[in-house]
Order: sequence, then C-alpha cells, then structure tokens
Amino acid sequence: MTQVFQLSNPPGLYDPSGNAYSHVAEVTAASRLLYVAGQGGEDAQGRLSPDFGEQARQALANVQVALASKGAELSQVFKLTLLIVDHSEARLRAWVAEADRAWAGHMKPTCTLIPVPRLALDGMLVEIEAVAAIV
Repeated sequence: MTQVFQLSNPPGLYDPSGNAYSHVAEVTAASRLLYVAGQGGEDAQGRLSPDFGEQARQALANVQVALASKGAELSQVFKLTLLIVDHSEARLRAWVAEADRAWAGHMKPTCTLIPVPRLALDGMLVEIEAVAAIV
C-alpha cells in the first residue's frame, strides 16, 4: 500500500503522541480523499453500550467498515474529528487506549477533540469523523 500522506510533529510543539494524535498531515495532491461521516458507538443492530471505551472501540470499528467499503483502512486516515459527551481526562485516556490499539504503534492521525453536551442518540457518548487519502 502506497502512503499518500506524511504525519509529523514539528520541533517547537509538544509531543502529542500520548494523547493519540499528530500535529500535521501533508497529503499528496494526486490522492483520492474519502470523507467518513461521524460514526457512533452503535453496533449493526443500533445497540449502544453504556461504557465509553466500548463505544469508542465500536465507533472505530464502524469507521473501519466505512473505509473498507472503498478499499481503504485506518492506516490511510490522516484526519479525525472526535466528539465526546461530557469529556474528561478519564475519557481521554480511554480514547487513547483504543486509538493505540487501532493504530498499533503507528503515528495517529491529526485530530480535533470537541467536548459536547450530547450527540444525536440518547446514550451516544462518542462520534468519530474521518478523512482518508488513498491512491
């Protein structure tokens, strides 16, 4: 698989790897971009776990299903927008654990985390929007 973007953490900025993101993504102009709508933590039957970590894991799995429908995978994602209900340090740590598992030691995409009071569905705790670059 050809990587069509480069992630970096420039000198002069703090190391964001402990918070599961990178500062900069540079995308090659000849790539195709995939925009994945915000994916929540519901399973294929629409069920939501009450546990934030489980919802984050399922939301990432949902992003993977959407990417796979176009022949892409998480390693091709360079930008995330993360919406978290009642954000806290504990929820950030749970997100980092899931992102570390999903990206398995590789640099994480750039990411904007937005705390929100609620999401579209009752009980929904996290929503993940993704942008991927593929050849």
